[in-house]
Amino acid sequence: MLCVWWDQEGVIYYELLKPETVNAHRYHQQLIKLHHALHEKKPHYRKRHDNLIFLHDNAPSHTSTMVQNYLETLNWEVLPHPAYSPDLVPSDYHLFSSMGHALVERHFDSYEDVRKWLDE
Repeated sequence: MLCVWWDQEGVIYYELLKPETVNAHRYHQQLIKLHHALHEKKPHYRKRHDNLIFLHDNAPSHTSTMVQNYLETLNWEVLPHPAYSPDLVPSDYHLFSSMGHALVERHFDSYEDVRKWLDE
């Protein structure tokens, strides 16, 4: 499973997971890493830290008390996520469409091959 966070300029953080379920604890850890990646890759983030607008879906791991409390400590504004509709999430199509084109006829023999391709 590939978990990806991006903004209008591109990917900020991603995590390639071996087969596992993303539960509240795992998602909380990913948000901590995302927060650190924002500081590292987007120096201007520190200045506008309280103006970040965050969108994620309504998966149980995203709506858990642990995650909600962490997002509150970050002071991120969380946009309400509407029920899934293809015309409501155009950003998915931009990112995943380009990734899909790059993956056409690619075959990986191992988890490490996928990780290497993503890092490159």
